[in-house]
Amino acid sequence: MAQVAAVKNFVLIGAAGYIAPRHMKAIKETGNKLIAAFDPHDSVGVLDNYFPDCDFFTEFERLDRHCDKLKRQGTKIDYVVVCSPNYLHDAHIRFGLRIGADVICEKPVVLNPWNVDALLQMEKETGNKVYIIHQLRHHPAIIALKEKIDNSPADKIYKVDLQYITPRGNWYQYSWKGDEQKSGGIITNIGLHFFDILLWIFGKVKESTVQEYTPTKASGQLLLHKANINWLLSINKAGSNEKNIAATANRQLTVEGGIIEFSNGFENLHTVSYQQIMAGGGIPL
Repeated sequence: MAQVAAVKNFVLIGAAGYIAPRHMKAIKETGNKLIAAFDPHDSVGVLDNYFPDCDFFTEFERLDRHCDKLKRQGTKIDYVVVCSPNYLHDAHIRFGLRIGADVICEKPVVLNPWNVDALLQMEKETGNKVYIIHQLRHHPAIIALKEKIDNSPADKIYKVDLQYITPRGNWYQYSWKGDEQKSGGIITNIGLHFFDILLWIFGKVKESTVQEYTPTKASGQLLLHKANINWLLSINKAGSNEKNIAATANRQLTVEGGIIEFSNGFENLHTVSYQQIMAGGGIPL
């Protein structure tokens, strides 16, 4: 008889944001349990769709106390999921490691590369691991592209263009996402997934040039081991007469003039990420 996997207990930090429901769904679909969640904002009714019995806190100190109580009572917290604003990620990762849990963190894991060194050291000290969500690596179109590039001649250099226009309303600049000190700016907050897959597919950076950089738009050139890439990121509306800014979105990756279509197929990628982590895989620090 096949052995049934034990249910894992999860704690979620950042339950009211855009991405949190995808993590709730992934926890549910992998047969696990969300036992506590935290967010300073209380617009978390989405919890009822997945874990209505989950304990919820609007103050981090109360979550800390609750997790300590659970630990003393013998309830193991297996994973802490970090979906908080980018600048808080490393602090919340350290919290998860300190309480004896593995950590699953949304992108970007940190805003400054040297912060990774401290987290790697803490992994060694605690024996627990940190996993990063880069769900585009699990998209079928991206996987197919990587397989094609991996099987191409070693000296082949591809011409690649990335145009990612994803309009945002005025609210964006008033939120933490519009504050470069908190989000890392448009390149980090909007573009990171795409830079991740480009490096994953085409190899290490030889040269990087930023040609334009504003709070709402950035462009540049990236020379990788197997590709010369021109890229453009923007959260501006394409036309002032557009009533629905979603209609002006343009997400396009072209390789040698051929369009790689990945506008759809995002619905289950977090669940796939969780399945790989549960199976002993996942993307490490």
